[in-house]
Amino acid sequence: MNKKIQSALISVFYKDGLEEIITALDQLSVKLFSTGGTQKFIESLGIACTAVESLTSYPSILSGRVKTLHPAVFGGILGKRSDSIHAAEMKEYQIPEIDLVIVDLYPFEDTVKEQSEKVKSGGEFDEAVIIEKIDIGGPSMIRAAAKNFQDVVVIANKKQYPEFSKMLTEQNGETSLLQRREYAIKAFDVCAGYDIAISNYFNKSEYPHPFNKPGMFLRYGENPHQEASFYGDTAVLFSKLHGKELSYNNLADVDAAFALMKDLKTMVAQRSAFAIIKHTNVCGVAIRNGVAEAWKAALESDPESAFGGVLITNAVINPETANAISEIFFEVLIAPSYDEDALQILKVKKNRILLKQKNEIAIQQQFKSILNGVLMQQTDEGNFLQWQEAGGRSSTADEKADLELANIICKHLKSNAIAIVKNQQLSGKGCGQTSRIDALRQAIQKANQFTFNLKDAVLSSDAFFPFDDCVKIAHEAGVSAFIQPGGSIRDKDSIAYCVSQKLVMVITGMRHFKH
Repeated sequence: MNKKIQSALISVFYKDGLEEIITALDQLSVKLFSTGGTQKFIESLGIACTAVESLTSYPSILSGRVKTLHPAVFGGILGKRSDSIHAAEMKEYQIPEIDLVIVDLYPFEDTVKEQSEKVKSGGEFDEAVIIEKIDIGGPSMIRAAAKNFQDVVVIANKKQYPEFSKMLTEQNGETSLLQRREYAIKAFDVCAGYDIAISNYFNKSEYPHPFNKPGMFLRYGENPHQEASFYGDTAVLFSKLHGKELSYNNLADVDAAFALMKDLKTMVAQRSAFAIIKHTNVCGVAIRNGVAEAWKAALESDPESAFGGVLITNAVINPETANAISEIFFEVLIAPSYDEDALQILKVKKNRILLKQKNEIAIQQQFKSILNGVLMQQTDEGNFLQWQEAGGRSSTADEKADLELANIICKHLKSNAIAIVKNQQLSGKGCGQTSRIDALRQAIQKANQFTFNLKDAVLSSDAFFPFDDCVKIAHEAGVSAFIQPGGSIRDKDSIAYCVSQKLVMVITGMRHFKH
C-alpha cells in the first residue's frame, strides 16, 4: 500500500548530502521535526523546523544523552495508522504521526580508530570519549521506524540519500510497502553492525586495530550496483600493512586462500608453499624448499589466471621473492611475515594490499543465504577418511605426496572439479563444470596450454567417476595415479581399468563438493 510522507523526524551526526532531501521535503510541504545541530542546519537553509523539545516538553538533558527518548517521539513513530486504539491514544495524548525517520549513528568505530591512532602517536587513550559515542536514541528510533515499516520510512545510512531523494521527487513523496520494507531491512543491518562493533570493542583485550570494522560498509558487492557490508573481526586473523581497503571480492578470495593454506599446513612441514586464488578457485599451487622457488612454480601452474589474483604463502617474503612477485599485477598478498627490504619493494604500488597473517580461520560452521532462509553446514574438514589402494599397484612415496596435494587442491575448486599434480605442483585443473568429463578436458587443456608434461602425473576428482571414461582419457594424457572418494555403482569399471593398466587408484571415502 502506498503512503504519502507528511511528516519527518531528522536527526543526524553528519549533515553532508542532506540538503537535497530537506529541500525536496519542504517542496512537498512535509512537516519537519529535528534536534540540536540538525535543526540549526535545516533552519540555515531557510526551512521551517519544529524542535523535538516542543513535542516532549523536555529540553536535551544529561549532556545530550537524553533528547528523543520520550513517548511523544516514539509514539509518533510506532503508532499503527490502521489501529483505531492507537489512533485514539495518539489523539488523546497529542502525539503527531511521524512518517519518515532519517537518523544516522554516532561514529563509534571512527572514534575508536582515532583513539587507537592517538596511542600510536604517543598520546593517552581516552575511553570516555569512546563511551560517549555509543548511540542510544539513534538505534532506538531506527529500530522503531523499521519495525513499523507498514507506515514509516526509515533512512539509516547516508549512502541512501541520493536514491531516496530521487524517489521523493519521482514519486511525489509516496512510498510503496515494498520500498519501506527494503529500507527497514537495511536499517536493521545498520543496527546489527553497530552493535557488533561495540561488542567487539568491549570483548577485545587490546585497542582495536584500525582496520577492524565489523559491520563495515564495503565499496560495493560482487558488482558495482550491489550494496555490501562485512560483519566480523578480521584483526584477529591478519593486519593490513599496505594498500587500499579490501573489497567484497577481495575478502571472498582471502577467505578461500586462508582455507587452502590451512589444509596445506598438514603437508608442507618445513617446506614453502605458495598458492594463487582467483574468484575463490585455486589457479596455482606449489610446494618447494624455498619461497622464491615455490612462487615460481605456483605461477607456472597458470600464469594467465594469476593476473589480478590473491596470493598466499606460509613463508617469510624475502627481497628475491618480492621482486619476482612484483613482475605481475596482483590484488592481495598474504604472508606470515615480510623482510623489511621486501616490504619496501612491494609498497611501490600504492594499491597493493599486503596482509600479515596472524591466525588461521577457526570457524566450524558456514552460512549461505538462499530463497527466504539460510543454509548452515559444518566446514569441510579433512582430506580423506581412508586410504584404500584399489588399483593395479600401490602408490610410491612421491605419488602419495602428490595425490594428497591434488586432493586438497580439488577440495578448494568449485564442482565439478579435477586437479592434476606432478612433483608437488598444480599442473592442470578444471572447475565449475557441469560434467566431470568436461572438468577433466579443461584440466588437460590447461596443462597442455602451459606445456606441462603429464607423464606420471596424478589426478584427483572431487567426487566419484560415474564411468571409466575419465580414467581412460587421463591415462592417455600421461596420468598414472588417481584419487577419488568412490561410491559409484560402477566404481568397478574405473578400478578394473587401473588394475589392467597397473595404475594407482586410491579410494578416500570422502567427497569434496563445493558449490
